Amino acid sequence: MTTAPPSDPRRRRIRWVVAGALLVAFAVVVVLVARWLTTLDPVAQFLARYPGYAPMPADVPVGIPAWLGWQHFLNALLLVLIVRTGWRSRGEKRPDATWTSRRNRRRRMSLTVWTHLALDVLWVANGVVYLVLLFATGHWMRVVPTDWAVVPNALSATLQYASLQWPLEQAWVTYNALQQLSYFAVVFVAAPLAIVTGVRMSAYWPRDAARVNRIYPFALATRVHLPVMFFFVAFTVTHVVLVLATDALRNLNAIYTARDASDWWGFAVFLVSLAAIAGAWALLRPPLLDRAANTVGEVTRR
Repeated sequence: MTTAPPSDPRRRRIRWVVAGALLVAFAVVVVLVARWLTTLDPVAQFLARYPGYAPMPADVPVGIPAWLGWQHFLNALLLVLIVRTGWRSRGEKRPDATWTSRRNRRRRMSLTVWTHLALDVLWVANGVVYLVLLFATGHWMRVVPTDWAVVPNALSATLQYASLQWPLEQAWVTYNALQQLSYFAVVFVAAPLAIVTGVRMSAYWPRDAARVNRIYPFALATRVHLPVMFFFVAFTVTHVVLVLATDALRNLNAIYTARDASDWWGFAVFLVSLAAIAGAWALLRPPLLDRAANTVGEVTRR
């Protein structure tokens, strides 16, 4: 007598449990190795020489402005919805609804893909506003490295985080070197890659431009776009964990109330922002999507 193989949902749960256990085991090993490394004299001397903060210009702005808090919230909101719709579109075989452009009837796509692209446009617009304000207010100096010492200091900060001996947090005044490099990578590397690959994969790309398509093939864009999405997800998870693990109240006040304080107001606004994101997730349903997509095209459901 043979037993029936476990169902697909059960297999997926087992794989997730195994993956989670391996991830926890890997994290424990990383912490133990990092703690051992910090006991070695050469490493201790390296940490003393490079405490984790790279030199910055003398006129670097101090504090987190209110506009950055709004940008932070809008970016998180749009990123969550973009990842959701992008991942869902990858698994669609026969979409329940399709969208057709009124201007070009040949331009047709699933409603999920259209939603993904519409959210992308809002995300890019939000990013343009962010860049304008970043350079107009001088806050670019906080995220753009201006000294090569940022590299060894970033390695030092990484080792300190890995050993759970957090580097001294002074985010209100300046980011540490690892934060600076991470934010620079998100803003000036990952975001542009997501945009240029997303445009190449979209229905708005000129399919009949043979020469351009040979230079920039569709397959290349797809190979880059998904890893970039995983990078954003990994960065977001790590960012949230570290914000909560390293003086959560002060960090949340800096991000959400533009104040260097340790009261509970920032945490309260943080909870409201999570509720807003959850509400937007819940609203991303056929009635609202159909109404929005019908303003610029026609939606057809099976």
